[in-house]
Amino acid sequence: MEETKILEESLREIMEQHLAENQYAKIRTMLQDMNYVDIENLLADLQPDQTLRIFRMLPKETAAEVFTEMDSDMQQYIIESITDLEVISIMDELYMDDTVDFLEEMPANVVKRVLRNTDEATRKTINQLLRYPEDSAGSLMTTEFVDLKKEMTAKEALKHIRATGVDKETINTCYVISPQRKLEGVVSIRTLILSQPDVTMEELMDTNVKYIRTLDDQETSVYLFQKYDLLSMPVVDGEDRLVGIITIDDIMDVIEQENTEDFHKMAAITPSEEPYLKTGVFTLAKNRVMWLLVLMISATFTGFIIRKFEGALSQTVALTAYIPMLMGTAGNAGAQSSTMIIRSLALNELEFSDLLKVIWKELRVGITTAGLLSVFNLVRVMIFDQVSFGVALTVCLSLFCIVCLAKVVGGMLPILAEKVHLDPVLMASPIITTILDALSLLIYFWFATTVIGVA
Repeated sequence: MEETKILEESLREIMEQHLAENQYAKIRTMLQDMNYVDIENLLADLQPDQTLRIFRMLPKETAAEVFTEMDSDMQQYIIESITDLEVISIMDELYMDDTVDFLEEMPANVVKRVLRNTDEATRKTINQLLRYPEDSAGSLMTTEFVDLKKEMTAKEALKHIRATGVDKETINTCYVISPQRKLEGVVSIRTLILSQPDVTMEELMDTNVKYIRTLDDQETSVYLFQKYDLLSMPVVDGEDRLVGIITIDDIMDVIEQENTEDFHKMAAITPSEEPYLKTGVFTLAKNRVMWLLVLMISATFTGFIIRKFEGALSQTVALTAYIPMLMGTAGNAGAQSSTMIIRSLALNELEFSDLLKVIWKELRVGITTAGLLSVFNLVRVMIFDQVSFGVALTVCLSLFCIVCLAKVVGGMLPILAEKVHLDPVLMASPIITTILDALSLLIYFWFATTVIGVA
């Protein structure tokens, strides 16, 4: 990894030197055998005008691939800086799903310019794809796929693929459709190549096709790709007509997007699609402050409980020292359970009907872990803190009950959240911790009044 970074920095320095000396031929030679992702990485840290100059040197196929890897700000700068003919050249080389992804991030003036420089059929397809809801399967799909008729022979199918496949996003899987464009089966390119020339698609096709509908959520696409190890998947409309396909590269982007969103929610941050260094300070603060306010207001219940038992604490001051330990352990125990359950829900390993099974399992886990922690803590408190046995017993009994409760609550809340159509990730560490802080204090003070007799 370190060697790669050093190499990229060296190449970037060489490129900047060539630019300063107007040695464009050397830059072109330097880039001609590089992967388009590596080229974009080299251009990312250059000045926009330098990036534009180099971008214009690239062959149009490479330029289009580099363009798809750029961030939206750079894409907008390029489209606004180049001629209409250059816009047409880029758009002709982009696959339809990449075009739609790009346009979704652009302001209206850029979208109008791009649409103005595309043919009527392409413009109609783009507008149709842009109408699908965000985060739906329809918004992910591309319309560039290979379709075959079931009466075609293997020889005819291969001839058709040679004639049309150059403009398709993938030819690894071909889709057999009826005259009404209803999906009937799939055939892999491997099957076609290895089959006898006169075998028909009806004989070769696999009719057990995994597909998704245009309005299904993109997370459903991720689940199906992972479950069936797919490289591409057909997308059908409400009448089972094949309208597009989703490919694995788009699914990888969705996985990254969903994981990033989940990490933000687990940290009580409003999700943002912008990279950290390109997000303004005000935007970062706005994304964080609302959740902090909610958690801060929720935490006032903790303060209310402490004030209510202020007299008990003044009678036995030693009780105060163990509040942070009990609250911290409760939050950690709950976060462990909620993290496991949230992950299982994301993988569709759990449903609401499994709620009682989860509660029973987490309760047993809680009893086991709480028993070990309580015994260890009792020895520690008696030997090192030298408090009375009543205080030690209060702390350890509280710890036992708190850990058991935390495990159950942490396992239960994400499932209940999903049942009421909330994101289970919302029940991650900050929310769980806030809830368990209050419950921990109630349990602690109840044992204090029962065991020691404080009031």
